Amino acid sequence: MSRRSVAHGFDSSTDRRLMHTAVWPGRCQAAARCALVGHHVGMSSWIDTHCHLDAAEFAADRDTVRQQAAAAGVAHCVIPAVERANWDAVRQLAHRHGDSYALGIHPLYTARAADADLALLAQALEQHHPDPRLVAIGEIGLDFFAAGPPQGKKRPPRGAATTRSEGAWGQVSVPGLDGPRQEFFYREQLRLARRHGLPVILHVRRSADQLLKHLRQIGPDGWQGIAHAFNGSTQQAQAFIDLGFKLGFGGAVTFDRALQLRRLASTLPLSAIVLETDAPDIPPHWLYRTAEQRASGLPQGRNEPGELPRIGAVVAGLRGMAVDELRDATTRNAVAALPKLAALLPAPGWC
Repeated sequence: MSRRSVAHGFDSSTDRRLMHTAVWPGRCQAAARCALVGHHVGMSSWIDTHCHLDAAEFAADRDTVRQQAAAAGVAHCVIPAVERANWDAVRQLAHRHGDSYALGIHPLYTARAADADLALLAQALEQHHPDPRLVAIGEIGLDFFAAGPPQGKKRPPRGAATTRSEGAWGQVSVPGLDGPRQEFFYREQLRLARRHGLPVILHVRRSADQLLKHLRQIGPDGWQGIAHAFNGSTQQAQAFIDLGFKLGFGGAVTFDRALQLRRLASTLPLSAIVLETDAPDIPPHWLYRTAEQRASGLPQGRNEPGELPRIGAVVAGLRGMAVDELRDATTRNAVAALPKLAALLPAPGWC
């Protein structure tokens, strides 16, 4: 392992060989994948398609959190970036833990992003495109500040002045953020996705119609990716599906009062669903604390990727199906949404 590889948190020999699995035919290629992927991911394992493992909340025990998730059956996490400052962090974490990552600029970070960050993103995508662990552009999209509880809110940029209602998961306001600037960054990143042939991981909050409009304008077909934390209408869900997207379901679906979301989780085609935690955000109901509970001294529960199997069990219950069937289906769906995952996961039955 070279000094540079150590500094970047990955075994260069392993990842160099992984980049070359495409030239290994048939069963030899699958066997190579089995040997190279540390978590031995197959259809009997869960994939967390959206986990902010780089977040400050995990600073004290990040590796332990990932190990506990693996022990719970979460064999792979997709770690999306939110701004230029954490592009290196998500890449290094993905390599360290055998996971994958996405690079992009989150809509809530566009207020403090420079236009030049888009050129830097283009350079980063060009540089790291051969990396098998770079699976998408994301997290990108539009955010028009829907009310949060119980589904939660993506925290505003670190250091930004904010206003909140209903405590930790209330509505946030980020000074300097406006719709046109979000749309500018969103469209430019969609163009980068088309240029590099990468899927996109979309942030969707009270913005489904606008996201769909820009997708259709940039290109009416050929899209792949995930509409993260989807909570729109049935018609909007079908529109994303028709464009080639999978829909991400996480902790919000565990709340009994999330009636529309639970209806979607139970009635949408199984082939359209992927699972995610959005850790450390959007805690499931068993971790959520009300404003009254927090006022009494109870801390807000921290969401972790290890919660994914329990979230999956809730979705399986809503659909009236076996948990292992849902797990296997959502793993297949994740690979369909983010095709580069296929080179990171052993083929079922070959290991």
